[in-house]
Amino acid sequence: MIKTDILIIGAGPTGLFTVFEAGLLKLRCHLIDALPHPGGQCSELYPKKPIYDIPGLPEILAGDLTKNLLEQGKQFEPGFTLGERAETIEKQEDGSFIVTTNKGTKHHAPIVAIAGGLGSFEPRKPLIDNITDFEDKGVEYFIKDPEVYRNKRVVISGGGDSALDWSIFLADIASEVTLVHRRNEFRGALDSVERVQELKLLGKINIITPAEVTALEGFNKIESVVVTKGDEKIRLRADHFIPLFGLSPKLGPIGNWGLEIEKNAIKVDTLDYQTNIAGIFAIGDVNTYEGKLKLILCGFHEATLMCQSAYKILNPNKKLVLKYTTVSGINGFDGTRKEAPKAVVKAIV
Repeated sequence: MIKTDILIIGAGPTGLFTVFEAGLLKLRCHLIDALPHPGGQCSELYPKKPIYDIPGLPEILAGDLTKNLLEQGKQFEPGFTLGERAETIEKQEDGSFIVTTNKGTKHHAPIVAIAGGLGSFEPRKPLIDNITDFEDKGVEYFIKDPEVYRNKRVVISGGGDSALDWSIFLADIASEVTLVHRRNEFRGALDSVERVQELKLLGKINIITPAEVTALEGFNKIESVVVTKGDEKIRLRADHFIPLFGLSPKLGPIGNWGLEIEKNAIKVDTLDYQTNIAGIFAIGDVNTYEGKLKLILCGFHEATLMCQSAYKILNPNKKLVLKYTTVSGINGFDGTRKEAPKAVVKAIV
């Protein structure tokens, strides 16, 4: 039986940052994730994709963000159960919980924080008859290593942020990038749309709208795609076809835990992101509430408030005083203390 103060289900960015915030309060964490490594989607789906909206970091690759979060939290010695899915939860007489994985590993904690992101997910695939014949033979639904596409002809389908961002990123790597979207208007961020249009004028990206990829051709691997634009059929030579239509999320077993669910997400109280079951919290993309934004930085905020509430539950007779790390430093579990620089403290005082 693995015992901890806070059991975190999901080792994506929000779950990893929870380790740090809990550690500041002297609370130990253990994380469960179905993936064989920490990082969630940032590691599994787009480790080489740049992220631009992390405060203080103008640009960071998703994989590097994961590494930094692991480094930030390692002083608090979190435990990990990786490659196993949280399957069942049982509430004990004292209000604590036992969570058992699909491989039978049992975890006991008074607080459970569900940080499962989108849950288990499958890519939304276009309706092309023979698309499965070319999977891993030129058809990819996620980009893990952009170097695979160096000096290759790439066709991307989609109109959201992922399609725009990867078209921009690959413009300097692939020999040819063509972006196909079924509408003239794109759904992504305005600056990404403007950048794609700039690259089109520079001849670095081809854009075909309104249109759809309707057929794939080749022997043993992709050799060309057929694009339908109105009554016109356009055949494009291609080494890779990347349809980026988003993910179809599923909560998986967590959906059977008696939690209040709305549109495949867990409803929470925005006071502390607690669910309808006392002691179980949901933070990050897995939760929903009025005004919810599915952003990593919002998950960090939710994790911080959740940890404050968890501390009060675990220490009902102690008064929690908010301390700033610039003043108090960071106290590790090994008794060491990282002091704040004196110049910083003096400036604050």
